[in-house]
Amino acid sequence: MSEVGGVATATAGEERTEVGSAPASRGVLKRVWARREWILVVLGGLALAALLTWPTLRDPRHTVPGDIGDPALFAWQIAWGGHALLHNPLHFWDSNTFYPDPHSLAFTDTVLGYAPLGMFGSGMEAAVLRYNIVYVLVHALAFVGAYALTRQLGAHPLGAWVAGVAWAYAPWKLAHAGHLNVISTGGIALSLAMIARGHGWSLRRGHRPDRHSPGWALAGWLVAAWQISLGLAIGLVFAYVMIALCLVVAARFGWVWWRRGRPVFGRRLLVADVIGGLVFGAVTLFMGIAYSRVVELNPQADRSLAWTEAYSPPWRGLLVAPETSWLWGERHAAARAELSWPPEMALLPGVALFVLAITGVFFSVFRIRHRILLFLGVLVGVLLMLGSKLPWHGDPGYLTLSKHLPGWAALRTPGRLMLWTTLFMAVLAAGAVSAVVGDVKEIAPWRKDGAAWSKRLGRAKFVVLRLALVLPLLGVALDGVNRTAHPEVLRYPAAMSVAPEPILVLPSGGSLEMSIMLWSTNGFPRIPNGIVTFEPTGQQRIRSSSATFPDSASIASLRADGIKSVVVLPEWLGGTPWEGLPNRPFDGLGITREEIDGAYLYRLE
Repeated sequence: MSEVGGVATATAGEERTEVGSAPASRGVLKRVWARREWILVVLGGLALAALLTWPTLRDPRHTVPGDIGDPALFAWQIAWGGHALLHNPLHFWDSNTFYPDPHSLAFTDTVLGYAPLGMFGSGMEAAVLRYNIVYVLVHALAFVGAYALTRQLGAHPLGAWVAGVAWAYAPWKLAHAGHLNVISTGGIALSLAMIARGHGWSLRRGHRPDRHSPGWALAGWLVAAWQISLGLAIGLVFAYVMIALCLVVAARFGWVWWRRGRPVFGRRLLVADVIGGLVFGAVTLFMGIAYSRVVELNPQADRSLAWTEAYSPPWRGLLVAPETSWLWGERHAAARAELSWPPEMALLPGVALFVLAITGVFFSVFRIRHRILLFLGVLVGVLLMLGSKLPWHGDPGYLTLSKHLPGWAALRTPGRLMLWTTLFMAVLAAGAVSAVVGDVKEIAPWRKDGAAWSKRLGRAKFVVLRLALVLPLLGVALDGVNRTAHPEVLRYPAAMSVAPEPILVLPSGGSLEMSIMLWSTNGFPRIPNGIVTFEPTGQQRIRSSSATFPDSASIASLRADGIKSVVVLPEWLGGTPWEGLPNRPFDGLGITREEIDGAYLYRLE
């Protein structure tokens, strides 16, 4: 036997049986797969991502998946990260938006780990293209990560494919098409797979010291640290999971060490874990300090538990798909209407995944105790995910963690813990599919004697059985097919290209602010515009003073804040404090105005 990805496979010499050998083509395919498994998995993951996120790559320079809100924000974030690394890394957190407030990049969850990608290309069109490429790659990495994890745990390749697709394209994720920080989860599964590989551990074969690899363990910790840098909305829970795993492993193997009188892990592996753990902890601390600094500067940014209570989903949300699900969206419309905030409460992990995970509890290649632990993981994930909807108002439960664990109170959306529930279910599903594959292999016709006609009939049945094995993969793939809108981003106002900075764009407030942030990737002028879940002090002052613009008081106040120009977008003024602004007199106020392609540019210099 030989091993690929932690799972034993037969060598070419072991393909022969009592009645001869398997078909030559089958033998060739198995040898190609054994030697090129990971290349084929990566290529397959990329192709699958392009297909299941379509039409993201149809017009990647002008459209974005979901809506033109959050994607514009994250496209700006990545672009600013690259710009800051190249031009002013010491002031990385002091972005060009929310002028003059400092530390503004940390006003919301930041996908810091993608910042190096922003060093390639410049301008708004490049920012949109970059975002769409990252969006597709995020799904590919999630698939590869879950595939690697379940293979390392002992699943058959087909089971790992099912797990990868189920986790990367779970229906609930479709509601987060615009939340790049939420769907960027591939590093979680991939790091766990690498660390498990480095420690020679799998669910199917347990701990094998001869399989220790310090390099894999260290690489896993580094990937985990990179995952944390993609934001704490997902990363904070991951950090606590890693702490819990370390404590459990230390307790178990510390006991073994005490009983046997010798360490279970070698010195090199222990050093790799210490170095990797320190890097992981340092990145987590770095991100935590950045967000803590924001609360110090802006006390209004601190979130109360009322946020958690508002976004806690009911249990029936587990059975409801987002409207952007191709298979279930319209079918679940009535149930979705009963949810107070469907984008965070429609949490269906997949109908096919439900069936496969339940099957995996009772029928699997994994040991019974491991299946029980995985099932308990699913159960705990579901209970925490309900937030304040649990009995006693979620205490004990999610709100207990919010009160006692540092940073947990900032996680206002308990439903996002579906990430972990889905991962546990995917592992259970992989175990079930792997068991079915093993049973089908046992009835292979070339393993049986008999007349020629019976062998032919047996092979026909076997072909049908092998084709049936594809059904679980087809099921989880259909669950993940999207009908996500891909709107075109708002056109860049030509007036901004000639306006002296700092520039105030009016109207200020609402979802338009995200597009204004994206527009600012053309040169990164300083702007007071931007939107987060709170209103920074400087932005609040500028918005208030500009409500009567242009008059002498507002002009004096804006000049005091350093604003040199104001760009007014007439088509967006309706229903705002700036409605009718172009008709307000400005003569004798020491400013000039010109109309540029439908927008008005006021120069305050």
